[in-house]
Amino acid sequence: MDLSITLPAIIIVGAFSLIFALFTDESTDQLQSIFDFVVDQFRWGYIWYGALITIAAIYFSFSKYGQVVLGNPTDKPRFTLFEYSSILVSMGLGATIMRTGMVQWAEVANDPPFGLEPGSTDAILAGNSYSMFLWSFQTFAIFVMVAPAMGYILHVRKKPKLRISEACRCLFGDRFTDGVGGKTLDILFLVSILSGAAVTLGLGTPIVTQNIAQLFEIDITLPLTIIVTLIWVTVFTISAYVGIDKGIKRLSTMNMYLAGVFAIFILVIGPGMFILNYFTDSVRYLLSNYLNFSFYTNSLHNGESTHVESHTVFWFAYNATWAMLHGVFAAVVSKGRTIKEMILTYLLAPTLLSWIATGVLGGLGVNRLLSGDVAVLDLIKDQEPVAAVPAILESLPFPWITMIVFVIIAAIFMVTTLDSTTYTISAYMSKHDMSNQTPSKNLRVVVSFVITVLALTLMSIGGLAPLEVLSGLMGIPIILIQILTVFAAKKMIDQDQAWITNVRKK
Repeated sequence: MDLSITLPAIIIVGAFSLIFALFTDESTDQLQSIFDFVVDQFRWGYIWYGALITIAAIYFSFSKYGQVVLGNPTDKPRFTLFEYSSILVSMGLGATIMRTGMVQWAEVANDPPFGLEPGSTDAILAGNSYSMFLWSFQTFAIFVMVAPAMGYILHVRKKPKLRISEACRCLFGDRFTDGVGGKTLDILFLVSILSGAAVTLGLGTPIVTQNIAQLFEIDITLPLTIIVTLIWVTVFTISAYVGIDKGIKRLSTMNMYLAGVFAIFILVIGPGMFILNYFTDSVRYLLSNYLNFSFYTNSLHNGESTHVESHTVFWFAYNATWAMLHGVFAAVVSKGRTIKEMILTYLLAPTLLSWIATGVLGGLGVNRLLSGDVAVLDLIKDQEPVAAVPAILESLPFPWITMIVFVIIAAIFMVTTLDSTTYTISAYMSKHDMSNQTPSKNLRVVVSFVITVLALTLMSIGGLAPLEVLSGLMGIPIILIQILTVFAAKKMIDQDQAWITNVRKK
């Protein structure tokens, strides 16, 4: 472990967590007011960031840079296309898709954009299409566009350190990279990812606990939350310990099959024809309004905003905090792939699966509302959105089977996200030569322990909410760093003329 970047990062996260624990309400209010100010003043900036990073992804894919191989051009890719896509999907989506796919539409329907009437059929359709938009090209372009630079230094230039500072060496020179500037970049990365991982673990737990509580007719208590958290912490620690091939790859591919079976099961026992028709309508509405969603700021709102514009900015800001992690992990697993294959797989595979998940889960929720079985819109208003999930699932035939399978899929998604996170953080912290080694197994266990202790501590004392807002705020400097890595990738490839020297022979 490189203590020069690890210890400062842990100390910073620990110090902020202590402040949040002691002054939770005050911290949340203060950070939220700062975040609201940023959203109000720089809404346009986040929206253009999402659009421009997508354009950069398309440019890298279809220009001469796209044919550059990350590794030896004669080597075969490390994973098959299905395995590779499954790994990126599991990392890119996580258990969040299980919640947003089923209930995000309702939040929009209650507070719709474009002047639509709340609760109307048009608002409901806009809500499901917006859920699909959230899991579309801008999101996954944000996730992947650090990967060209990181993959190039790791697999082509064979640099021993898998660091953001190393990727920016060609821009700032040796003095900056090996000095305080480089350390600052690397510490910022670790602070962002450690806090983000703790938030993900803490906020992902209700997706499981809500359904367990409904199944066994028990209350959601802190001991139940801790038990659920410790169970999947054990699983993702084991998965991270055994490595990508034996752990992450097997879980990811298995979950793809399980998710497919679950979707078919919902269509068969549930309102299958309605879901298929509603999915088709949602795709039509999304494609017709993609630019409307992408550039919607509601500038003439006269002091009143809707859910869409504020949530879009939060979504892009929060995704930016994860951009480094996703980019580093995508770089690790993309050995033998061209830059074009890596980017397009990350843009298309998660988008396709998320649209299907949103179509099936969102269509199910809408059908339960329209049939009068579940008052979804009222539940969303009165409780946490995730509370509507077990109510929707319980309205189906064979509710026990449905809820158990849902919990298993959500848990595996969470496991694959967190063991990928653990593996990536360990590789980033490691002093070993990451171009030809994997991070120490013991180090992976230590990272799992740090994330778990931080999440459980904050859950028990109520400090997760301010840490979540802080994670969103940290997207601002991360965006600037991500843009630097895009230019760094272009510059390194130009310096080496890799579009000539490091491509597959036709």
